[in-house]
Amino acid sequence: MLKRLTLRDFAIIASLELDWRAGFSVLTGETGAGKSILIDALQLILGRRGDAGFVREGADRAEITAEFDIPAHVHEWLREQGFKIDGTDLLLRRTIDIHGKSRAWIHGSPATLSQLQALAQHLVDIHGQHAWQSLTRPASVRGLLDAYAKLDTQALQATWTTWRAAEERLETARARHADIERECERLIWQISEVNKLGPLPGEWRSLNAEHQRLVNAQSLLEASRTALDLLAEAEANANRLTHRAHAALLAVARFDPRLENVATTLLEAQAQLHDASHALNAYLSHADLDPDRLSQLDERISRWVSLARRFKHTPEDLPTLWSQWVSELESIQAHLDLKTLEHQVHLAQEHFLAEAKKVSLARSKAAPRLSEVISQVMQELGMAGGRFDVRLEPIVPPQSHGLESVEFLVAGHTGSTPRPLVKVASGGELSRIALAIAVTTSQLGEAGTLIFDEVDAGVGGAVAKSVGRLMQKLGCHRQVLAVTHLPQVASCADHHFVLAKSAVQGTSQSQVSQVMGETRVSEIARMLGGEKLSDLSLAHAREMLAGPLIPKRKKTSSSRP
Repeated sequence: MLKRLTLRDFAIIASLELDWRAGFSVLTGETGAGKSILIDALQLILGRRGDAGFVREGADRAEITAEFDIPAHVHEWLREQGFKIDGTDLLLRRTIDIHGKSRAWIHGSPATLSQLQALAQHLVDIHGQHAWQSLTRPASVRGLLDAYAKLDTQALQATWTTWRAAEERLETARARHADIERECERLIWQISEVNKLGPLPGEWRSLNAEHQRLVNAQSLLEASRTALDLLAEAEANANRLTHRAHAALLAVARFDPRLENVATTLLEAQAQLHDASHALNAYLSHADLDPDRLSQLDERISRWVSLARRFKHTPEDLPTLWSQWVSELESIQAHLDLKTLEHQVHLAQEHFLAEAKKVSLARSKAAPRLSEVISQVMQELGMAGGRFDVRLEPIVPPQSHGLESVEFLVAGHTGSTPRPLVKVASGGELSRIALAIAVTTSQLGEAGTLIFDEVDAGVGGAVAKSVGRLMQKLGCHRQVLAVTHLPQVASCADHHFVLAKSAVQGTSQSQVSQVMGETRVSEIARMLGGEKLSDLSLAHAREMLAGPLIPKRKKTSSSRP
């Protein structure tokens, strides 16, 4: 849940720090005091895009900090994203400067807006005063039913994507059949030409090395014979001279130990000269000018060069080109095989339809349950006899979301025929229906904090008290924050905060304070009868606050505006 919210130079708030507790909290205040400022701040800290307009006039930047308890299921997400969290608290921070530049941090580490948005889904669920508008969009309506059914449609989307890709391949093959055939013939010819040569990987390098050796064979033989003669066969050869030098030093080394190292070096040199002589003898015994082999190499190299020029590549590229052309040919021949492509489309369609039928079954089971639950909440919101209906209509052809469309229908009172929600004329009815849906579906998500931003607009009287009762029930299980203008709703809250605007040095500033006792009575009375408090409005406020709906809770936290 949300534990603390701190604002610096945000909108018309110079400085504010609020501690929040579990249960149901309300934020009230005069019209124009900026009650939704805190909601704006929370939306920004949770990834909404912002601009320089949120920076308080005269300040360089706005800063928002929010502290949450970390839900257990969020730890894994944080680890996957590379954020190190110690303890049970999660700290989010965001700044926006006067140039509109924004920066964000998660527990001190830089974060992107998309990361904040992903994290927000686990922390907060916000219902705005125009929430009913989303209920006119088919995707939102379908999403609500799927969420209630605890339905994961990722597999459905994956099979749809596979089916569409298979259909596109088939359509492309049919449209480009002639072009593909020509391309296939070209590749077959190119591959056959290279096959005539049969180039092997690494062959070009070995051909050139062997060719260079045979071209220079005479020079190699002459140099080897000369070297062998100087090393071992001439009258004054290196082996003999080194032997004599070693013997001369060895005869006197006992008189001066320093010559022993030199004698040892000469002995080692003798061994190396012997090895070199042996290697040269072996080389000369196997060396051959072999003009026939040289001719064969000339012809082979010439064929390599000629084929490479024909395809405008270097000779070294020929083996790689051959492999590429073979792969391309296999791919193209697969596109030419229309029967195989048609079979792939059929299989992909069957997989999609099988998954879609599972989704349809889950939706058909959840629809009446959701209808019943929301209908029950509608009775509490002053729509006695009203009925909510989730209707599934088959669609042809199928769409990516399945085999049916989802529509919400509403009957506002007993005896009326359910009509599509978009055709419900009363703004009050729309607000109450949206609230009923919000209360019902808010219990489905993972978010520990539910925020209702003036969703009670358009209702009053006993219905308003029902709204407060519903939010109070939610507060027994989740943290609930509500911006409201209804005293009936505010009187049901566990914690009550008031936002007030004042002029400070010629500029407007807002402050938030928690009210309790007689201060809270005065705020409820103001909401009942305006700025001028009467004994009647104060008595009414006390009566509302003393009602049995307010459970006893531990002492609430303080605020530090």
